[in-house]
Amino acid sequence: MKKCWRRIIFFWVILVIGFQVHAGGITLIQEINAAPANFDGKEITLKGTPKDPTRLPLVNLKMYVLKDSSGEITVLTEFDLPKMNEEITIRVKVQTLAIVKGEAVGLTVTELERYEQQQAI
Repeated sequence: MKKCWRRIIFFWVILVIGFQVHAGGITLIQEINAAPANFDGKEITLKGTPKDPTRLPLVNLKMYVLKDSSGEITVLTEFDLPKMNEEITIRVKVQTLAIVKGEAVGLTVTELERYEQQQAI
């Protein structure tokens, strides 16, 4: 009987872990760059290292490039610019200006929330 319960518990643990990874999974930047029309209007999570910050105070524009192992993408933000070269996880909204014959035009990735990594003490 103990073996049966262990198998049931093991099955549920695997099921729950698999669901969490899928539901809150990290999207690779390459996936967005390869098929931006598939992500139009969607909120996704990205993880990477910010670099190349830009801030134009006259038009209230702040952006940076987020790089992961698969590629790079420019992220617009209303928050303070993140620390450069320190890995972050962000929730973003992907939008395109138009989709013409299946091709996305005017890709925009806007930061909605930032989860900075905790440093070990």
